[in-house]
Amino acid sequence: MTSIDRFLSDEQDPKAVEKVIGKLNDLLTTGEELLYLAVQKKPAVNLMPDSIAISNKRIFYCEPGNLGLTMNFKDISWKNIKEVSFKEDFFTSKFICVPQSGENIVTEYIPKVQARKLHQSASQQLEEYKEMLRQQKLEENRATASLTSVNAQPLAEIPAYEPTPEPVQPVIQLAEVVEEPEDETTLKLRKLKTLYDKHLITQEEYEAKKADILDSL
Repeated sequence: MTSIDRFLSDEQDPKAVEKVIGKLNDLLTTGEELLYLAVQKKPAVNLMPDSIAISNKRIFYCEPGNLGLTMNFKDISWKNIKEVSFKEDFFTSKFICVPQSGENIVTEYIPKVQARKLHQSASQQLEEYKEMLRQQKLEENRATASLTSVNAQPLAEIPAYEPTPEPVQPVIQLAEVVEEPEDETTLKLRKLKTLYDKHLITQEEYEAKKADILDSL
């Protein structure tokens, strides 16, 4: 529950402050805090003054209705506000809110001291919101730059495949070993070796066929 005491330091109307704060407490969201409250002070009758409240998330405009029996609340968040300003007249001031789109919101008859503090508080919150956006943008740019850098790195070269040379099998000079005419097994082995030397069969096929021929002996 927000205390009204800290909103009475600049001669705000106590009854108006109590009524507005009582309603605003129900409208605040999680993490939201009221920072300043300004109350109109009309030159003649000031029975139903409007009020402007600043929170860390938005600006509240509080307008009494039905002869003060009800309160109408409008709010605008910092992301929808372009800038804030105030203009001092001879006795009072105007507080001006410039939205990102639409017409300016002008509240008259704000006491000068309250208008200055209202503007100071609103300007600070608006600048903090803009700074938050700038930081978010910087983080997004850094993340994008990091991703681009990773994607731009060249892939490591893959060395070309070089097959391991197959060992050269010694040529069996059967004619020198066997003086007798070549038998059927020797002829098969010789033909098999000829196929291998001409690269018509692989080494694995050569070894397999060779083993089959020798096993048949």
